[in-house]
Amino acid sequence: MKKASKVIISCAVTGAVHTPTMSDALPITPAEISEQSIAAAEAGAAILHLHARDPETGYPSPAPDRFYEFLPAIKAGTDAVVNITTGGSTRMTVQERLAAALRAQPELATMNMGSMNFVFSGAARHYDTWKFPWERDYLLGSEDSIFANTFTQIEYSFRELGDARGTRFEFECYDIGHLYTLAHFADRGLAKPPFLVQCIFGILGGIGADPANLSHMITVADKLFGDDYYLSAFAAGRHQMSFAIQSTLAGGHVRVGLEDNLYIAKGELAKSNADQVGKVRRILTELGLEIATPTDARAMLQLKGAGNVAF
Repeated sequence: MKKASKVIISCAVTGAVHTPTMSDALPITPAEISEQSIAAAEAGAAILHLHARDPETGYPSPAPDRFYEFLPAIKAGTDAVVNITTGGSTRMTVQERLAAALRAQPELATMNMGSMNFVFSGAARHYDTWKFPWERDYLLGSEDSIFANTFTQIEYSFRELGDARGTRFEFECYDIGHLYTLAHFADRGLAKPPFLVQCIFGILGGIGADPANLSHMITVADKLFGDDYYLSAFAAGRHQMSFAIQSTLAGGHVRVGLEDNLYIAKGELAKSNADQVGKVRRILTELGLEIATPTDARAMLQLKGAGNVAF
């Protein structure tokens, strides 16, 4: 693992799992997404991981036009690295999931490293009424869908988004096998170091949020990639902050945001994405760690620069 002297904080602003009923703070409209993104960057996030939603209903949207309703404002309002999802949601086709990134040509995009069950239906049992009629069925439907990321689809993303457009990737690894998949594409020369390996814990269908699992993921990644990768890690839900701290103590980076967890403390909803970024920054600073700026992140990850995107 490359152990940087500064910690990159990524903020996943809205995602495609949580629904509007769950928190009034979840950004839905373009104005909310751009305002919360800029505030998260001001709080210390060097990277902003972005999804789009229908502004009327909050339903996750893959439409490039939806992304362009907030991308220019974010670029104008902050120097943070924009990281556009190619994961979208399990209800979208791969073509839909890639469309926004192919058009926007960001510095960074996510790449999911394997097909999997991606289940988040458990949240449905906590609510009796919903703001929008789609929410309950959307959550329950995750039990009967596959999050598809085949080798053919992954290779297509490397060639069309990476080689053709100069975008680099945050490799989202939900289990040990996903690390081996990344190693396969590295051996073929499609994945190019330094790799930003985002280890994800606590999704039903992926590896569990047990601290021992993060240690094991690091052991395997060290064997596969040596010092050609940067570690980042997060856990969904209540384990968010503890995994952030474990990642940094191991020499890695962190991701927070309302995509992954709606709370700031036990039983207390976060007021914004900046709320979480500010908290993790305070903790890391008190541990004596320095926080990376967007310029630092670009240098570490060898990104093409904000002047070379298409928005």
